[in-house]
Formats: sequence, structure tokens, C-alpha cells
Amino acid sequence: MSELTVVTLHKYAVDVSTRARLRPTVKDVAAQAGVAPMTVSYTFNHPARVAESTRTRVLEAAARLGYRPDSTARALRSGRTQQLGVVVGEHLSYLFDDPQAAQFLAGVADVCVSEDLGVVLIPTRGDASDVDRVLSAAVDGYVLWTTVADDPVLAAVASSGRPAAVQGGPAHPGLAVIGPDDRAAAAAVAAATPLAEATPVIISFPLDRRRTSGALRGRDLPPDLTDLQAVPFPVTGARLAGYRDALIQAGRDWDDARIAVVQRNQRELGEDAAAMLLETLEDSGPVVVLAMSDELALGARSTVRRTQREVMLTGWDGSREATTSGVWSVAASLREQGRACARAALSGELEGHEVPWSVIAPEDRPDTDR
Repeated sequence: MSELTVVTLHKYAVDVSTRARLRPTVKDVAAQAGVAPMTVSYTFNHPARVAESTRTRVLEAAARLGYRPDSTARALRSGRTQQLGVVVGEHLSYLFDDPQAAQFLAGVADVCVSEDLGVVLIPTRGDASDVDRVLSAAVDGYVLWTTVADDPVLAAVASSGRPAAVQGGPAHPGLAVIGPDDRAAAAAVAAATPLAEATPVIISFPLDRRRTSGALRGRDLPPDLTDLQAVPFPVTGARLAGYRDALIQAGRDWDDARIAVVQRNQRELGEDAAAMLLETLEDSGPVVVLAMSDELALGARSTVRRTQREVMLTGWDGSREATTSGVWSVAASLREQGRACARAALSGELEGHEVPWSVIAPEDRPDTDR
């Protein structure tokens, strides 16, 4: 190490030490305001206990000195961190890359802004460190996004003593569940298409925690699609069950239904899945593509436009791009679900969180993004 480097490091250490010594303390504010240190503490932590004139004098002294209360010490005293944790079973970048995940996070942020709270993003990886990572976060409550029935984080959060809400399930004692009736909504959007005359194909979210992708037939799936042991992702199981309800009602053979399972909600995966499904069809008649999201439906649309087939597309989320591109969709605002999750995670209320939904025809879309 050069002499110049040593001198620079020494100067940095001295500067840091000097800044620490110069940082104003409660005692400095008390001396400046002519009050006891306890009065300063009450001014910031229990202002109702301090006379208005004294409180004003203390705040003016603090402002002159540049004093700010220590947030860590304050949290220890109050038992509140003023932070809401969002537990994410995806790569963190997914929350910003996926349009609907971003809407959900924006809804959580709306509540945090109104309640003067911060947001802590807590990723999980499906390994033994998840529980410790989640429980060690300094937060007052949790919002959980994208998880499975056997996730140990569910039980850990429920027993943590902090309120929590999970979007879309799975249901767990002590947790509020926020989401629409996925089965009924899936059946309704599928029934809006000519299932009796067109061949239905399905682009599905993952069925298991390993996110196994591939091609299936209806006969390959468990009889009870809402059994969380058989299909751990409750949203996937419920939507498949709804599609099955609609196909059977239309007189279609569920056992022969063609299903492409994708690993993630990505447009390019929807494009590839649609290409794979269309290649398996023996005739060139009309097709209905039942996709579990607008992103997957829009990807499928890119494939469909390169063919000569008559194809109708359905999606999920009621996005402007999808419904102006000819996609039938389920509108169940994820931004509002984010708000509902945040409110439930702050209040601890476990009931009364029904999410409204509607089937939106192309070009007939309400403003669900706000």
C-alpha cells in the first residue's frame, strides 16, 4: 500500500469520526432549547405530552442544529418499524419487468404512501434460508406474492405475530387471502368464446414449484384441480378448473384438451407455447386460445398472426394493450389487489376481501389500471 493511500484512508477515518462526534444529540437539542432531554424525547415520540410552546421551541432548536431522531432506536421503543414487507417468490426484477406485477406493487405503494410507510422487498428462493430471511426483516406486516401451498414461509409468517395477506392464495390460518374467484372468472371468459365450434387450447401458468414446462392433455391432470397437493399453485389450479367447466359445458372432451405449461408469465413464452399447440392440431379449423394472462395472450397473438387460422384469444388482467388487440380478458385490477393486500397486512383483518371481476370484450375496457 502506498504512502498516499495510507494518508487518504487515515483522512477518511478521521472525517467519519469527526462527523460522528459533530452529529447533534438529544442533549445538544435540550441545551439549545433550555429544556430537559426527556422533553426532547417526548417532543418527537409523544408530542401530546408537551406544551405547544415548548414543543415549538424544541423543534426550532432541532432544526437549527440539524438534529434528526434515530429511526432504529425509535423503532425499538415503539415496537413499530413503519415498514411493510413484500415477500416475492420470483426474481425481484420480475416486479418491475412484468406489467401486472408492477401494477400490484404500485397498489401496495399507494397504501404505504398514504400511511407514511416504507416498503421492504423480500425475495424467496425456495430453500432453507427463506424463513430466516423473511422473519428477520424489520417490518410491521407482510404481503406475499406468488407462492405455493407447501411453502414454509406461510406458516412462519402466520406465527410471527405480524399481520399478513397473500395475493391469490393459498389460504392459510392467520393470513388474509386477496383475490377474485379465479375458477368462476376462467369459466366465464372461456364461455364468451365459441367453444362448441372452435378447438380450444390452453396456455397455463406453472403447475408445480419446479416450474416444469411442457405439453399436456386434460387427461394428464389430476381430477381435483383445486387440490393443493396435486397443483400447489392455487391460481393455476382454479383457472384450469374453470376452463374445464366451460369446455365440458360446451360439450368438449376435456381429456383431449391440449395444454402448454410455461415457466413464467412472459410474452415470448406465450408465443412459443402457441406455436407448439397449433402444430399439434390435425385440422385447420378455428381455434380458441385460453391464456392465463394478457402477456401470454399477446405472445400467442404474435404466433397467430403468422398463420392463416381463425383464432380467438382470451387473457387475464384487462390490460389496455390486450383488449385493444382483440383479446377477451378478465379484469380484476391487480393494483386494487395490491392496495387490499397492504390494507389487510396493516389492519390484521382476515375477512371481507372479495375482489370484483368482470369479463371484458375487446375494445370494451374500463380503466382498471388506477
